[in-house]
Amino acid sequence: MGEMMYKLFASASLLTLGLYHLICTFFHLLKSPQSYAAKPFYPFPRLSTITITGNNNNHHNHNRLQNLPLFILILSLFIAFLHQTLISFYSDPLVKGSTPVHRFSSLNSAAVFFLFLLIAVYFLLSDSTSLIPLPSDLLFALASVGFFLHYSAASSSASIQTSDLQAHCDSLSARISALCSLLCLLLACRSRLFIADAALAAAICLQGLWQLQTGLSLYVDSFIPEGCHRLLDVSSGVEGSTKCDIQDSKLRAVSVLDLMFTVHVVLVVIIIFVTYTMVAMAAGVRRTGSYEALPTDSNHIQMKSLTGTQA
Repeated sequence: MGEMMYKLFASASLLTLGLYHLICTFFHLLKSPQSYAAKPFYPFPRLSTITITGNNNNHHNHNRLQNLPLFILILSLFIAFLHQTLISFYSDPLVKGSTPVHRFSSLNSAAVFFLFLLIAVYFLLSDSTSLIPLPSDLLFALASVGFFLHYSAASSSASIQTSDLQAHCDSLSARISALCSLLCLLLACRSRLFIADAALAAAICLQGLWQLQTGLSLYVDSFIPEGCHRLLDVSSGVEGSTKCDIQDSKLRAVSVLDLMFTVHVVLVVIIIFVTYTMVAMAAGVRRTGSYEALPTDSNHIQMKSLTGTQA
């Protein structure tokens, strides 16, 4: 039950982060396409109904509201770091190499979350104190390193599992992290690459959905594939994830997981369509005979008019 609760927490955190980043990415592209540049973090937008007065308390409260998504991210990373650190002290005889391998594997994951936590805390301090903020391309490069380390940790975790299903789930999760690492590296080199920014947000949403699917397939009896069962070490009383003893059952279960992964990818694509449509409506973008939003740069409009006159 504890692992399932953690998977639910991880899924909710990643989905919230990915969806928020996707909304902000679409909004900034539609409002100012000429000056668009990807950011590692978008502050919470100002509410037009709130009037900022000269009162210092109101100013500080507004700053806290702007950094609310960053506070939530830091809290989520701290909980993930604490969880991986704590479970490293528990015995787990159900993995290859038994408890010592489990301990180092968990500490490896904890170190990766600690790296992300350091980046987020420095970003918060640089935004609210006199610390010099790091350039966006450097932050994306650091995030790329973090996602690559998470890919390495998830791949290592998959290699030591005695459960074929958990190994497959960890392997797919590692591939998503590798994709995030590549996208962050692209954004570090070209910050105006909108496709990479939107794909990064979508990949984070996919990771959140896959964490939920992993928890359901491994720890909830009603979702465990047919012919598979929960692992249990009788001598220590340690209960693990799901394992399929018969080869046909294992192949069928892996095929079901592959199908569910594809379903989640389709769901993420639907989320992208719906989010873009809703953000475009909220931003007041109108379609005027073409698929492009009206340019907001007056000089651009004048140049187009001049070109048409000369023609």
